[in-house]
Amino acid sequence: MAQIQPSASVHDVVVIGSGAGGGTAVKVLTDLGIPVTLLEAGPMLNPARDFKEHVWPYEVDHRGAGDHADLYFGRQQWGYFAAPNGFWNVPGEPYTVAPDSHFSWFRSRILGGRTNHYGRISLRFSDYDFKAYSFDGLGRDWPVTYDEMAPFYDKAEEFIGITGTHEGLRTAPDGRFLPPIAPRVHEILIQKAAGKLNIPCIPSRMAMLTRPNHGRAACHYCGQCGRGCRTASAFSSSQAMIFPAMKTGKLNVICNAMARELIVDGAGRVTAVSYVDKETRTEKQIRCRAVVVAASTCESARLLLNSKSPRFPNGLANASGMVGRNLTDTVGYALSGSVPALEGMPRHNDDGIGGMHVYIPWWLLGDKKKDFPRGYHVEVGGGFNMPQLGSFHGVASRSEGYGKSLKDDIRRQYGSMVHFSGRGDMIPNDFSYCEIDNAKVDQWGIPVLKFHFRWSQHEVKQAQHMHDTFASLIETMGGKVLAGERPKDDATGVSTGGSIIHEAGTVCMGDNPRNSALNRYCQAHESPNLFVADASPFLGNPDKNVTLTIVAMAWRTSEYLAEEMRKGNV
Repeated sequence: MAQIQPSASVHDVVVIGSGAGGGTAVKVLTDLGIPVTLLEAGPMLNPARDFKEHVWPYEVDHRGAGDHADLYFGRQQWGYFAAPNGFWNVPGEPYTVAPDSHFSWFRSRILGGRTNHYGRISLRFSDYDFKAYSFDGLGRDWPVTYDEMAPFYDKAEEFIGITGTHEGLRTAPDGRFLPPIAPRVHEILIQKAAGKLNIPCIPSRMAMLTRPNHGRAACHYCGQCGRGCRTASAFSSSQAMIFPAMKTGKLNVICNAMARELIVDGAGRVTAVSYVDKETRTEKQIRCRAVVVAASTCESARLLLNSKSPRFPNGLANASGMVGRNLTDTVGYALSGSVPALEGMPRHNDDGIGGMHVYIPWWLLGDKKKDFPRGYHVEVGGGFNMPQLGSFHGVASRSEGYGKSLKDDIRRQYGSMVHFSGRGDMIPNDFSYCEIDNAKVDQWGIPVLKFHFRWSQHEVKQAQHMHDTFASLIETMGGKVLAGERPKDDATGVSTGGSIIHEAGTVCMGDNPRNSALNRYCQAHESPNLFVADASPFLGNPDKNVTLTIVAMAWRTSEYLAEEMRKGNV
């Protein structure tokens, strides 16, 4: 790198990362009148240019297989039509995995990060999720309670816009919901089958607007939310939080800025952020009063571990040795089936909101007979999804012939498949963590992460239960399981760590500085002007998707930071 270029001015708050946590910090702080500078490692987002929301496959060369037919050769990491977001393998940005581990690390490199394309399933953590150790003796208690978090869940839901219904379930806390959307045909059949098995199946809780909210239009039900949403009806931090903040004049956005390290003074306070300008390949420093790290769970840990100094030789906020530890991901397992009752249905508009209209919350909280702790929720799929390349993969293995007979089978089977995906609680363990691999750097010269990851028998048994449940649901519908072996005791069949893209932990919060990096407001014990606002402070990874809690926690952290700045403590 060339000589470092320091900035002359001191910025009030620098936020690193523009996803759910960083976007929330930007919104809350600028709403409170605090100027913010946002560093994003990727380019600026232009929804009109970048979102392929209403593009048909026939309008695109190779129908979306990629310029070099990447789809056919297994080289297309993410669908062509998906909103631009990132990949598990980012050119020039490697990571390493320990020989006895399997882990896939997804990185987003664009304004808004994963919120441009994520599933938008928005579930509150339950009271027992925050007090896990007190509940069943496993994991650790969070330093906050559900009652403390509830007002911030309220704020997040009211602003984002979440569909749902009040059900009174402890495993799926009620919130401030927009009207739900009616179930599709296959979802009605799933609900009936679930009812026969005494399993609840309720309207889904999704960050998609069923009526206008805060200047964002209601959903027009094209069903293509994974492509990005030009009307911002499907929530993203870029459109709902960052773009409005830019209009206030309180937000300065610096894109293509890869954070390298945090610079501290002799007292341990962060004085500047050192980053690589990816366009000029020069290293720059931006001075600040406070910094909010929200680069994503593993990227935030990497930044802190790489921020070494004489005062912090093991990395910033790491006197406890806990930075990088407690790495978790959602436990994932999926099973599909064919349902004859759905064959040959009249074709109709089946789009609705992107993703499921109903889901199954955990229903066996008090069951003492099961052989695993905690639980999972079930996401469902099926219906008349838009046909495109790969939609009918596998039909030839189930149907004889070719030409007209094969096409007739495809038409008959179209819309007759149902899919079940389990999303389960992972309890942190000592074998799952990330650390700096000092033998390897990325293209910017920054040391990369090395991952260690292992599922315990808690998660394996849980995935086996998923298989049995899904098979029962399919068979109760009169269907046939298509593929998928029951996960083995060695975790074969369980999702690869990181593949569900729900990483959490690595910079844990707690009341005791000896076993935590952050306090109950996600403020570093050792560096009072350093805050963390993504999923890395989490002490566990419950069976609820993490994004809503990231937003709620970041909202709480940002309000606290603003008050501390007002008092002169930061």
